[in-house]
Amino acid sequence: MLTQEANDRLTRVGPGTPMGKLLRRYWFPVSTVAALDKEPVLPVELLCEKLTLYRGEDGQLGLVGDRCPHRATPLKYGIPEAGGLRCPYHGWKFDRTGQCIQQPAEPPDSSFCQKVRIPGYPVDELGGLIWAYLGPAPAPLLPRYDLYVREDLDREIGITRLPCNWLQVMENSLDPVHLEYLHGIYMNYAQKRLGRPAVADVKHHVKIDFDVFEYGIAKRRLLEGQSEDVDDWRVGHPILFPNVLAVGDESGTPEFQIRVPVNDTETLHFWYVTEHRKPGAPPQTDIPVYEYPYADEGGRILVETIRGQDMMVWLGQGDIADRTVERLGTSDKGIILYRKLLNENIDKVERGEDPMAVVRDPARNFPMIAIPREGKAHYVVGEFVPDEDGELLTKRRELAGAQV
Repeated sequence: MLTQEANDRLTRVGPGTPMGKLLRRYWFPVSTVAALDKEPVLPVELLCEKLTLYRGEDGQLGLVGDRCPHRATPLKYGIPEAGGLRCPYHGWKFDRTGQCIQQPAEPPDSSFCQKVRIPGYPVDELGGLIWAYLGPAPAPLLPRYDLYVREDLDREIGITRLPCNWLQVMENSLDPVHLEYLHGIYMNYAQKRLGRPAVADVKHHVKIDFDVFEYGIAKRRLLEGQSEDVDDWRVGHPILFPNVLAVGDESGTPEFQIRVPVNDTETLHFWYVTEHRKPGAPPQTDIPVYEYPYADEGGRILVETIRGQDMMVWLGQGDIADRTVERLGTSDKGIILYRKLLNENIDKVERGEDPMAVVRDPARNFPMIAIPREGKAHYVVGEFVPDEDGELLTKRRELAGAQV
């Protein structure tokens, strides 16, 4: 169990908090390119900061505060222009740094605008996502992890806004043994209640282990009947520090699950799913984006899918999990290791050092950062996502590797 102080240290992400200072050393996706193409000015929230994302007429991205300081007008209704964003109320214009550069109603010789500034943060696009950095200058490089940039993949992006703290979502990824029960025994139980046959081949975990590497933690498992040369034990699949889980079979549908701390009690979850492009097929020009629900219209969590089962346990812990009453066992050593790394990197930031997995060397970032992952899946289950009409339980693919 943790003390309340220790739990707050790991879960609170606002400005000035220990975790908030750590997470501000990383880039986070705040929207998609598709969403910004549809609406060039969007309200977003990241790490307890409410902001306005926009693309100007010159094509440049900007991320500034959510309100004009003149009369507190919401800038989500602003006018995106070349060189900045203009407030719709009195026309004050702000450049990408948040500096006010025009005040049409002030005298031509006035220097007032030079004294007015709102927050302005670096923003970039990669892999169909819009990324933001809220930390101190100089900003690190936006990591070019393989799935975002590989030219042999087609992509789709699912989005879920979860009413819970980011940490309970991430800790689930450091817990391999829940595969056996939640996505095995419980999965088959949920299918039976729907009158369907069992879909999970349930196998007991013989052992689990974790290795810290340059970009995070490699999670490994060995199931009964497997030899130690199986990829899931020999290679495993990684958690990219601090907030990304890499899952899926390299030969099938590798994906990233990106957990973005919106605030203390909300998490924006991106399901970044890829599949190998068929030989001779043209390159993908548009990345499909869809909302992935965690509950039906009546509020019941959709526990018949892998994703729904995970979201059930994340949300079931409350808006912020109370770790003062938990009882961890030996199978929770991955969670213990992850918390240790978080605390160690909080301390590094306090000492003025870069935390782990921050990328500053262009030679390490280009053409991409290759992430080792298993090459042969050990589970095959049916996964369901919404279709174009928003209907649930439309089978899009047999998703190999129920590793979560």
